[in-house]
Amino acid sequence: MRVYGVTGWKNTGKTGLMERLVAEIAGRGVSVSTLKHAHHHTDVDQPGTDSYRHRAAGAREVLLASPRRWALMAELREVGAPPLEDLLARLAPVDLVLIEGWKRAPHPKVECHRAAAGRGLLAPQNATVRAVASDVAADVSRDGLGVPVFDLDDTAAIADFILGEVGL
Repeated sequence: MRVYGVTGWKNTGKTGLMERLVAEIAGRGVSVSTLKHAHHHTDVDQPGTDSYRHRAAGAREVLLASPRRWALMAELREVGAPPLEDLLARLAPVDLVLIEGWKRAPHPKVECHRAAAGRGLLAPQNATVRAVASDVAADVSRDGLGVPVFDLDDTAAIADFILGEVGL
């Protein structure tokens, strides 16, 4: 599987870009899966459901299946989050996995940047950032980053770049 990331600081448009990229790339006939990193505690299950009760009782993994989808929930208890490589190994084979987050992981990435977020670019200090997608692309382009700079809303151009990078 080929892997490419979308990274950046909080509130820079990562999730919106991911959503648009998945639609654009899948629309081109390329199979896509995603992996999202969350720094906060999150729970896809709700208290009171049977699967929640199974986990609360001590099950390490609970697989919930319905006619429309299935979800595997793993309780980490005190061991902490698994490495990105282990998570990727759990995914079914696809043409491309888009990863949201994981700023410091070694895979190539597009950095999202919004001027209103008030944060500097990661690209100058992070060689895994291969391009920047910004709401002030013209301003960022003048900074001489050494990587391509795209308008944050130019989803087709960003998709073209990623697909070219991974050879699809």
